[in-house]
Amino acid sequence: MWIPIVILSAVFLGFYDVCKKYSLKNNAVLAVMLLSSAASMLVFLPFMLFPEKFEGTPFYVPSTSSNHQFYIFLKAVIVQVSWLCNFFAMKHLPISIVGPVRSSAPAWTLLGAVVLLGERLNVWQWIGAAIIIACLFLYARAGKGEGISFTHNKFVFFLFLGTLVGAGSALYDKFLLRSLALNRMEMQSWFSFYQFIMAAVLAAVVWYPNREKTDKFVFKLTIPMIGILLAVADFLYFYGLSQDGAMISVVSLIRRSNVVISFAAGAMLFHEKNIRRKALILCGVLIGVAILCLGK
Repeated sequence: MWIPIVILSAVFLGFYDVCKKYSLKNNAVLAVMLLSSAASMLVFLPFMLFPEKFEGTPFYVPSTSSNHQFYIFLKAVIVQVSWLCNFFAMKHLPISIVGPVRSSAPAWTLLGAVVLLGERLNVWQWIGAAIIIACLFLYARAGKGEGISFTHNKFVFFLFLGTLVGAGSALYDKFLLRSLALNRMEMQSWFSFYQFIMAAVLAAVVWYPNREKTDKFVFKLTIPMIGILLAVADFLYFYGLSQDGAMISVVSLIRRSNVVISFAAGAMLFHEKNIRRKALILCGVLIGVAILCLGK
């Protein structure tokens, strides 16, 4: 049951990336982060303010403790670092490079899950995982034909840093949901609240005083959609991850298949290069996801 839920999460995550790329074009990064974080928080605000009305449903937010709040705040800090790196990378790099490099995160998550959490994959899952990881690295290499230096471009460094931090966040999710037994709505709603607070502080301290010296902020309808799409994608992700038998290594691999939607956007909306080569590599990604599903 959890695999179809995670696949649906990947679809929403793909459209989230497309909206993010369009929103950040010639726009102020921190202001975009603030408004998208606000939209995400507003999605969960009714569930936080009136929890009794949703009791007995998947949207119920239980009462929380200071101990839980500490761990959720730490989760928000980790994700905020990943967001900062990935938003700046997404603004300055083609989506056909950002997508596949970020999608290499399951390689690091897989290693961490096997070494640190003791997860074990069956033969078919190893085959599917190996195909996906190999294809995503080939996809990343294909982006070099667009003139992006992977050794001298600071935004490529931001991209890889954000990817590694995101991989660590995926492992932390399993710790929160399994070891601490946090309620997924408790975690996601309070996490969204802390994300908004941190984005507001960054915008007020860093962007607003220097707004005349940097890219001006232009409101686009896709900006609030960033937060809304991510809220839905993360809800499905946490719901799937909380199901019995869910493995973070497999969940992360399937979820990052959202690169298929990023590829389509790069081809049709942003007119990026090396489309045929990338299409062949993405066929490998789809085959790997199919093998993972059959292996489960």
